[in-house]
Amino acid sequence: MAQSGLRPQKTAMLVAQRIVEGINKRGNKVGDKLPPERVMLEEYDIGRGTLRESLRFLELQGVITLKPGPGGGPIVKQPDGMALATAITLLLQFENAPFRTIVEARTALEPMMAKLAAERISAEQLATLKHSVDHMRANLDDEEIFVEMSRVFHDTVAKGSGNAIFGYLIHALLDMLDGSAVGMEYPQRSRVATCDIHEKIYLAVAGGDAAAALTAMEEHIDAIWRYEQKHYPEVLDTPIAWGNRG
Repeated sequence: MAQSGLRPQKTAMLVAQRIVEGINKRGNKVGDKLPPERVMLEEYDIGRGTLRESLRFLELQGVITLKPGPGGGPIVKQPDGMALATAITLLLQFENAPFRTIVEARTALEPMMAKLAAERISAEQLATLKHSVDHMRANLDDEEIFVEMSRVFHDTVAKGSGNAIFGYLIHALLDMLDGSAVGMEYPQRSRVATCDIHEKIYLAVAGGDAAAALTAMEEHIDAIWRYEQKHYPEVLDTPIAWGNRG
């Protein structure tokens, strides 16, 4: 075989990269089936074991799903932030980094995201942002909805920045520090204050006021930091570990 001199694991990684390149070149969309196994074995000039290792790696990265049975095979998926969250979590765990690391990162990043969102957000994203504020406001007695809409809000601001790195990074950070999963609670007064500042940020973004959006997000993240520092310092000081979040 053309790649017989390479270690199997290295070959599998190279083949995985070529499979992704093929997905892009063919213009495959989510839900499309990839070529059958016999075609890929011939195209990449590899053995069945190496191909299956490549496909398992891509499945773990969220690039494909492997559908079993007749008519099954690899199906294209849309990768999300889960693989990134896992990678960052493992890196931070070996650094013995505490959860406050995540809050500090948000403090530095999210105001800039809000500023960019005020300049770049799409009409569809703006509608999602407004829905998250309105739905939160209408359900302040439901903490589950509050947490969900808060996440939607911050995810949408990040994506609305027009910078894909910001979008995936905030998704990963929020996934790593899910307040409800690590034991944080949000009383009614805190929920009302959060909804108010979300609305303030939304209005700044909707009005294209980048400076106001940046300032409002700084105010919001600072309030989150102060609330968590006051009520949950033990959580913030807990070392990040893979699996100790929801």
